[in-house]
Amino acid sequence: MGPREQEILDAIALKGSLEVLELAELLGVSDQTVRRLVKPLAARGLLKKVHGAVMATARYSDSPFQERMLVRQAAKRALANRVLALVRNGDSLLLDTGSTTAYIAQALRQRRDLVVVTNSSSIASTLASVPGNRVFMAGTELRNHDGASFDASAFATLRRFSARLAILSAAAVNAARGFQVQEHCEADLAACMLAQADQALMAIDSSKFGKTALVQLPAFTKPASLVSEQAPPAALIAALRKTAAPGLRICCEAPPPGDRAK
Repeated sequence: MGPREQEILDAIALKGSLEVLELAELLGVSDQTVRRLVKPLAARGLLKKVHGAVMATARYSDSPFQERMLVRQAAKRALANRVLALVRNGDSLLLDTGSTTAYIAQALRQRRDLVVVTNSSSIASTLASVPGNRVFMAGTELRNHDGASFDASAFATLRRFSARLAILSAAAVNAARGFQVQEHCEADLAACMLAQADQALMAIDSSKFGKTALVQLPAFTKPASLVSEQAPPAALIAALRKTAAPGLRICCEAPPPGDRAK
């Protein structure tokens, strides 16, 4: 499967359905090209063609990652708009894998000339086709459930780069343990990205507030922001600033209309 086909599948997973003309505008191609790309995907049962539009199928959303893409879609789009407002044309970014950062990658297609390093094949394909972008895939062996890499080459690639922002997700955030993820490899990779970036953006939707997960992220030693579609409770903010991230900035205000993802 090529990067264009993957972009189509990712976009349909995000939206549920899109008109052919919307897909053409998103990919920067003609509607005839979209129809040509969609035809074999529909034949494989990965999406469904209807008159003038394309829809997701249950089969494609059966994987755990795609199931997460369909959860709290409005919240993740709102969060992605807030991250978009913090990213400039020409920025250098490190992005980890996750459904939230996949939404952010879709929003970042509005920016140009980005340098992006990611361990997510989905995010890499989403941003690689944007004019002027330079996208680097960290890792070679991909996990079967989300297309992300955590092998030795992923860490080696990340250590060769420096970036202004590390945009990271988390499975949970709570007053006692701070930011948490579900696997050791995810925590190790987040720590590696944090070491290579000037600042951290923790992109976490409000359903994660007060929850717990298995592995704690290290305390932040560089400027950090928590970006969400809804402000965390004051007690949680105070606890995070005391232990996990001194000086933590909270970014939950909706951006101006001209700086939002469509």
